[in-house]
Amino acid sequence: MSQNLSRTQTTTKTVIETEHGVVSAQHRLAAEAGAKVLAAGGDAVDAAIATSFAIGVLEPWMSGPAGGGGLMLWRADEERAYALNYGMRSPAALDPADYPLSGQGKTSDLFPWDNVEGDRNVYGATAVAVPGLVDGMGKMHARFGTMPWADLLSPAIAFAREGLLVDWYAALIIASSTRVLAKDADAAALFLEDGQWPTVSGWTALAEKRLEMGRMADSLQVIADEGHRALYDGELGRMMAQDMQDKGGSLSHDDLKRYNAWFSDPLTFDYRGTRFDVLPGLTAGPTIRAAFGVMEKQQFGDAPDKTAYRAYADGLHSAYATRLAEMGHDGETHGNEGCTTHFSVVDRKGNMVTQTQTLLSIFGSRVVSPSTGFLMNNGVMWFDPKAGRPNSLAPDKPCLMNVCPVLGSKGDTRFGFGASGGRKIVSAMAQLGSFVADFAMDIGAAFHQQRIDASGGDTVVADDSLPAEVIEALRAHYAVTTTKRAVFPYAFACPAGVMRKGGKNTGCTEIMSPWGDAVNEEEVTP
Repeated sequence: MSQNLSRTQTTTKTVIETEHGVVSAQHRLAAEAGAKVLAAGGDAVDAAIATSFAIGVLEPWMSGPAGGGGLMLWRADEERAYALNYGMRSPAALDPADYPLSGQGKTSDLFPWDNVEGDRNVYGATAVAVPGLVDGMGKMHARFGTMPWADLLSPAIAFAREGLLVDWYAALIIASSTRVLAKDADAAALFLEDGQWPTVSGWTALAEKRLEMGRMADSLQVIADEGHRALYDGELGRMMAQDMQDKGGSLSHDDLKRYNAWFSDPLTFDYRGTRFDVLPGLTAGPTIRAAFGVMEKQQFGDAPDKTAYRAYADGLHSAYATRLAEMGHDGETHGNEGCTTHFSVVDRKGNMVTQTQTLLSIFGSRVVSPSTGFLMNNGVMWFDPKAGRPNSLAPDKPCLMNVCPVLGSKGDTRFGFGASGGRKIVSAMAQLGSFVADFAMDIGAAFHQQRIDASGGDTVVADDSLPAEVIEALRAHYAVTTTKRAVFPYAFACPAGVMRKGGKNTGCTEIMSPWGDAVNEEEVTP
């Protein structure tokens, strides 16, 4: 059992019901940026784009323009769900021979892959994949946006001009990665002070230190002025690719020019009378469907009990084993804490966006493009470095993402959930979906309910506040580690979601997230 010095502390978040739009995000200021767009007359798509770019500045180690991801979109007037995939791809010039196995066990990062010499698939420019986020936002805006593109980027640009405030939480995040950030001169210049994590104000002082992000602001301004393809077809993209090649990577300008995010029909399935729409293909969508398929075989009571949690563990264990063994760019037809972020939006008309974006690991590749100011992803790590497997390293292939944004509907209730947390995401989404589908919980009850994590391997991580009978039922079949739900590190995924019931909207974020909040458009001035 993990040590917890306080056994009496409790944490809750307040859920407000409103007829107006709501944005739930892992950073309060990003949620406010989206809510201001709603208050100015924009819809959920406009708010999502503004939130996306804003949170990439406010949490640059979690996501950003050089990342990727996917989202689910509900259009209320069409009564139709859309899936948008803006996942990363491996560069066309990537050579698997450049990633030889070290023979020294498993990697130290997110996945149970065999270790690569020098961690070339984890750190540095050799880990950088083709980013997709900006193209995804541009394509969504072109199809559904109602406000000017440049207006939606203006909050992010303003945040970047102001610089990133280093409060206790930001300092903690940076301190956790100081050693690897120091290996890249440009990352060190952006995030560190003399090679060390930035100091914060004294014990009782107010946080005043800010990181200078002017280069990122300039690049975002180019994208605002020239459109989303500036990062792919224009000089901005050329400079970013050249920066990575100068640092030994294989990302090219041609890779960027060829990149295209795409809309598709969702993967749709029913679970105990609740309809779920999730991302298809090389995402966690097929994995959560498989988990629900196992869970559905077990009858639950009136509240989550030992039977339910055992079913959660069984479903997730089975689904994740299949995912790691069979899914990949060569096995798509078979039907880990990361640095991801998630936010969800619902507007007053009932349109919804549930969106996940990521650099993959915290601080991605731990490399900054000096010409653009963007922190780069390490999407190459999504591939299995061992040859001959469905997801083995290969050039010009889509990455197998963990993202799992979920749309659900049952009766007059509709919800949009998602989470950050790498491999832990599916566990959170399966349980939150069950809390609503099986036990008719509202969003507040669902987000406060204890969860387990079963994201691969034989060990189940359980919230230590679960009843003893639940823990013992899990221990009868699995190795179980108990831990407290804490601010850092996250033993469980970090969700954010919105819900609409009878024309009223609500939202909530992970209760332990010190920055996360749901913001009602009535709270802000456009």
